[in-house]
Amino acid sequence: MMQAAETLIQQHRDCDARFADAEQAARKQDWPAAAGAFAALRQEMEGHFELEERRLFPAFEEASGIRSGPTAVMRAEHEQMKALLADMAQALAARDGAGFLGVADTLLILAQQHNMKEENILYPMCEQMIAGLQSWPEWRVCHAH
Repeated sequence: MMQAAETLIQQHRDCDARFADAEQAARKQDWPAAAGAFAALRQEMEGHFELEERRLFPAFEEASGIRSGPTAVMRAEHEQMKALLADMAQALAARDGAGFLGVADTLLILAQQHNMKEENILYPMCEQMIAGLQSWPEWRVCHAH
């Protein structure tokens, strides 16, 4: 069984892989492949955000008493990334490869910075502060692709 942080970090890597697939297909103007890869990326990324926002962040806030700190920043960044995903979806629907890739570049930079903060700061804090975190059923998720 994976540890909590390992599972969340693996979800980041899975999103990175879907992201690369979507970009590569858009560069080739292979719209069906781009649409499929982007749909997988969006589903994985938004599912990851939901797990953090519904379970991890509230548990951290409860355990730490900190409600306006790192979790508030992460939630705001999730909203920015969801808006960029929506912009990418619009560009993809219009078969606007340059627009899709331009927004993708912005999202990639934001996601990389976001993931580093979570992996190096927030997740270790969560593992220290949240009692019973490692035994949550969410960490037993199978990542088969």
